[in-house]
Amino acid sequence: MFRDLVSRLFHHRQGNVAITFALCIVPIVFLIGMALDYATAVARQQRLNAAADSAALAAVSPSLMSQLTTQAQTVANNVFSAQASAVAGVTFTSPTVSISQNGLARSATVAFTATSANLFPNVLGQTTWPLSGTSTASAATAANIDFYMMLDNSPSMALAATTAGINTMLANTPQQENGAGCAFACHQSNPNSTDTPGNPTGWDNYRLAQSLSVVTRIQNMGTATKALTSSATSLAAQTNTTFRMGVYTFNTSNLGTTLTTVQSLTSNLSQAGTAAAGVDVLEVYTQNNLTSSLYDGDTDTDFGSAINSMNGIMTTPGTGASGSAPKELLFIVTDGVESKQTSTCSQPVITHHGITRCLQPFDISLCSTIKNRGIDIAILYTQYYPLPTDGFYKSFVAPFQSNIGPNLQSCASPGLYFAVSTDDDITSAMSMLFSTAIQAIESHLSN
Repeated sequence: MFRDLVSRLFHHRQGNVAITFALCIVPIVFLIGMALDYATAVARQQRLNAAADSAALAAVSPSLMSQLTTQAQTVANNVFSAQASAVAGVTFTSPTVSISQNGLARSATVAFTATSANLFPNVLGQTTWPLSGTSTASAATAANIDFYMMLDNSPSMALAATTAGINTMLANTPQQENGAGCAFACHQSNPNSTDTPGNPTGWDNYRLAQSLSVVTRIQNMGTATKALTSSATSLAAQTNTTFRMGVYTFNTSNLGTTLTTVQSLTSNLSQAGTAAAGVDVLEVYTQNNLTSSLYDGDTDTDFGSAINSMNGIMTTPGTGASGSAPKELLFIVTDGVESKQTSTCSQPVITHHGITRCLQPFDISLCSTIKNRGIDIAILYTQYYPLPTDGFYKSFVAPFQSNIGPNLQSCASPGLYFAVSTDDDITSAMSMLFSTAIQAIESHLSN
């Protein structure tokens, strides 16, 4: 009888449907439960991934790039935990936050593990679904930099800044240089009175240039440096960095020092700019006499001694990143010619009244030492102006004129040398070199 019942059920069309449904209901329920739990876990995974992304990005945000890596780790941990806590049905442990700092570049990695509670634990045979993920973010910050401005204020930097100015000075100094005139506004304190065109006996070309409204290179150098400090202030504010600047002049060693501190290193760039704008040419008593009692034969530029003093002032640089010492840049503005007392000279010396005078391209032997310390050197060369009608120039400067620029370029760090000639805009040139130097520093530190 039972066999007949079963036989009829199998042969009955409606019975086949019932049996098929009964056989399929279990895997269908299993699949539905698994799909729901999987879909829920995926949604939760996505939210945790977003939390990890937020945490990694927070660690390299502009506000935290200036902080220590330990503080960035704490913030990243807190960001992930706060967002992950808002995901219902998830249990997680504190994420693993790894932060690496390479110069100015920072990379943050946030790795997490968690579990998603299943809606159908009995169907799947497990109460949770494992979740995990990793997010990485990177960024680079601008460098904190100390700038040491080394400005040449020797008498040769008193050259008129334009061709028109040079011609004006030559035309109004007929009694100088055997009738050829003088293009330099050298500052002589004896007699300390306003000069007049025609130069009567005793002259002060500095005051003559003032009376003729002739602007000199050294004036343009001061103006350009002041403008530079304004640009640097704006850039530091935009990039959340700290720039400091010191201003120094160099000339003669005959008074016991070649380097004068005009403004010691300060973060007050406006103050540094004001100090630079006040830089003026070295005042001498008369030609060949530094003071009324000191004959020095116009040996008024000793770069080798000056840069040695500068090397002693500059501290050990760091990477410029937060938590490290600032990066350092030595910025030199000069016409590149030394005139000092020494018998060791690359050119024939001039001996007069017991003074051995050496005129030569700068002694740059210490440049490599400074660069090997990790300090970059930028040089703005205000090209030494050729004076073909000047007998002294033709005899003692013209023979090495072509070596001045290459000599300075070899002292500068790669890409940080710029030359300007008469009539060029020193302000624009200095600004361009300044920007190039910052980019070079940050590019090097981020690689």
